[in-house]
Amino acid sequence: MLFSLCPQIIGAQETAQPVEGDGITTFLQRYRLNTAANIKEFKRINKGKFTADGGLILGRTYKLPQKGKSGNRDETERDKTSKRKKNKLQEPLFGKKYEKVSQLSNELEGACFYLVSGHGGPDPGAIGYIGKHELHEDEYAYDIILRLARSLMQHGAKVHIIIQDKKDGIRNDYYLNNSSRETCMRKSIPLNQIARLQQRCGKINQLYHKDRSKYKRAVFIHVDSRSRKDQVDVFFYHAPGSSKGKHLAENIRKTFEQKYDKHQPNRGFEGTVSARDLFVLRKSAPPAVFLELGNIQNKKDQKRLIIPSNRQALADWICRGIIQDYKN
Repeated sequence: MLFSLCPQIIGAQETAQPVEGDGITTFLQRYRLNTAANIKEFKRINKGKFTADGGLILGRTYKLPQKGKSGNRDETERDKTSKRKKNKLQEPLFGKKYEKVSQLSNELEGACFYLVSGHGGPDPGAIGYIGKHELHEDEYAYDIILRLARSLMQHGAKVHIIIQDKKDGIRNDYYLNNSSRETCMRKSIPLNQIARLQQRCGKINQLYHKDRSKYKRAVFIHVDSRSRKDQVDVFFYHAPGSSKGKHLAENIRKTFEQKYDKHQPNRGFEGTVSARDLFVLRKSAPPAVFLELGNIQNKKDQKRLIIPSNRQALADWICRGIIQDYKN
């Protein structure tokens, strides 16, 4: 179903319908009405038109606050919003093309994330092949982590990128160049597996205990390796006994299911959520989710990884699931 982004006028009152993924802030931002005063007025004039948790309902028509009704305070809020947009965030790790980040909403304001792409440095992780090209797990996991970090920042979150490569920003190539430059926040990554995992968990925990955010979560991204014939959907792990980690995993999974129902309605989504006693889940202080994005040996799963728009979709869907978890 398609929805018009142009407001309709009924009498003196403008109305509009939301599109999928809209919260109140993003919905009002589209019409340059996302101020504290307008949000309050929007909720008042549309009382009874929201979901149980205060969300918007697709297909429902909402009245828009009238511009200028809130007086000087409303103008001041708009000035502040305009100023914030001009002062873009900057993250050099994203590369020259993407390093400037404009905040699109404050849906994740007060949230902090520790993002870890699997393997790196001397360990490429799983390796798949397409013709003469080697697909290294660490390169594709890193590109998706960067995209996820940028999406989270666009919605107001504080983000720590634990595994870093100063040269590789967000890349739009099918076949990503392989390297061993990755560091754990500028520290060399050891080859020994336990030492490598301890290093990244230690860095997460060090930052975690300093951060004063009210919502803190860790996200680990990996790519699985199985028999070439095994096509798998994205699946999710949380630490045994971690109710918050499980809740986060389930919200991301639910988002993927909704996206598949929309974009591939006849396919279905079979990704699972389960507890697993992984070192990084057990040793990380914040509640965490561990994602396996597919089978790097399978031709269909490889398309999920090598096509840049698919990598962006993965990042955006993970971000949307995280936003839903934060709202809940």
